[in-house]
Amino acid sequence: MLMPGPWDRTVDTLRKYVVRTVEMPRTYRVRAVEPPRTYRVRAVDVGGTRPGRPLSDRMDDRTGQRTVAETAARRPENRYGNRPTMKDVAARAGVGLKTVSRVVNGEPGVTPDTERRVQEAIEALGFRRNDSARVLRKGRTASIGLVLEDLADPFYGPLSRAVEEVARAHGALLINGSSAEDPDREQELVLALCARRVDGLVVIPAGDDHRYLEPEIAAGVATVFVDRPAGKIDADVVLSDSFGGARDGVAHLIAHGHRRIGFIGDQPRIHTAIERLRGYRAAMEDAGIPVDEAWMSLGVTDPARVRAAAESMLAGPEPVTAIFAGNNRVTVTVVRVLAALDRPVALVGFDDFELADLLDPGVTVVAQDAAQLGRVAAERLFRQLDGATEAPERVELPTRLIQRGSGERAPLD
Repeated sequence: MLMPGPWDRTVDTLRKYVVRTVEMPRTYRVRAVEPPRTYRVRAVDVGGTRPGRPLSDRMDDRTGQRTVAETAARRPENRYGNRPTMKDVAARAGVGLKTVSRVVNGEPGVTPDTERRVQEAIEALGFRRNDSARVLRKGRTASIGLVLEDLADPFYGPLSRAVEEVARAHGALLINGSSAEDPDREQELVLALCARRVDGLVVIPAGDDHRYLEPEIAAGVATVFVDRPAGKIDADVVLSDSFGGARDGVAHLIAHGHRRIGFIGDQPRIHTAIERLRGYRAAMEDAGIPVDEAWMSLGVTDPARVRAAAESMLAGPEPVTAIFAGNNRVTVTVVRVLAALDRPVALVGFDDFELADLLDPGVTVVAQDAAQLGRVAAERLFRQLDGATEAPERVELPTRLIQRGSGERAPLD
């Protein structure tokens, strides 16, 4: 046998070197894959099939992740804005999504035992049906918007309630908001309601240009205006006879001997304020009484402005002997001003208000039926929603003079 020579030893050394250079990448690759496998096995050992743990709290043996049922049963850390869905109910009850839908909507095809499990899951999760999604599939949201001038004004309480009652009778929800007599805020609120896909709108307008509503009306949003007509568009409107009511109230003061009669009203851009001023002027003209410009004041209805206007009319050598107040807020402030005087001054107010009959004397008012305004407007709105194709109409409701004493005082001179 021949002994290996130097060349043989060299070849053997090279062979070992080549083997090591080939084998090391294999070893490296094995080590790179093995740690995740070890990690996953540990995850299963810790949270997997330990005896005594409920099924909903176990982990998936393949992925080490919590199961869908366990995730649905856990409350998120932030409770708000994370409402349970039908998928969560289905996972907890161990049924399909369609089965949950059948139970929620009262449809047939579900066994009593399955229905019981779904109902238990609904109760445990606090699930509520998403009516918005359901009605959107039908093209109607079963909701209407009501835009008021001022939520704090007592006049709008019965009006809002009447609209709500009509809406409820038609299975619809009422959403209301206040424009605060700001035309820009009115537009913002109206378009926000349209963006939420209300079926219709009842609007007490603050502005005098409603062309921004034309695309919404053309798209099928039923719209009725109340108390004041829309500006620069044709639309249904339901209002009280402001002109006739004011004329009757002022004529009542004239009939009791007054010739110097003041008028304090709302802002001149508001339709009802202008109509009531027009009624005042008509009554004075009918009686042949010239009107002094100092006897008339229009503006915001905050107490400071109204008080200043009343005190100005009641001062001087020839003060007014009677005041006609353009709305309930003006009337209340004028009552306070007159209470501080040492002489009687007659008063008639447009709009009734709470406790007006308990004052001494009681306050004579021109009353309008706010509830009837809201009822008629809402009924017209739902006629539109039911497919009526009538031309826009103006509905004017009558007012009523209620005599209580303050408007029946005779002038001293």
